[in-house]
Amino acid sequence: MARSLDGLVLAPVADQAPGQVGTRTRFTYHEQDGAVWAEYEGGDVVRGRLVGTREGDRLDFRYVQLKTDGSTSSGHCVSTVVELPDGRVRLDETWEWESQPGSGTSVVEQLTAHGHRPAKRRVSMVIR
Repeated sequence: MARSLDGLVLAPVADQAPGQVGTRTRFTYHEQDGAVWAEYEGGDVVRGRLVGTREGDRLDFRYVQLKTDGSTSSGHCVSTVVELPDGRVRLDETWEWESQPGSGTSVVEQLTAHGHRPAKRRVSMVIR
């Protein structure tokens, strides 16, 4: 099992569709006794929250967010926790909106202590 997410700051490696999370969004994770939660903001998201569970390297959570246009949206996500060769954490996510049509996959990675990620690499993303 990859290490705890508690206190880690993660960010998407690529932008999603307009009005959704993107590379300027920051997620601050917490973890205790199998419970996982996070606060997030940045880009088109004014404030967001997620809450769920962790079993091994699998996260299962629901999220809700307030966007800059004043609208709210919510959905469900299942993520796999991966420890990268450099020791950082990556989440491979499969998500689906519950408040509107749409689903897809995304990748978020732990930022360094300076709030950056190592040199960019190719990333694929699917939005349906």
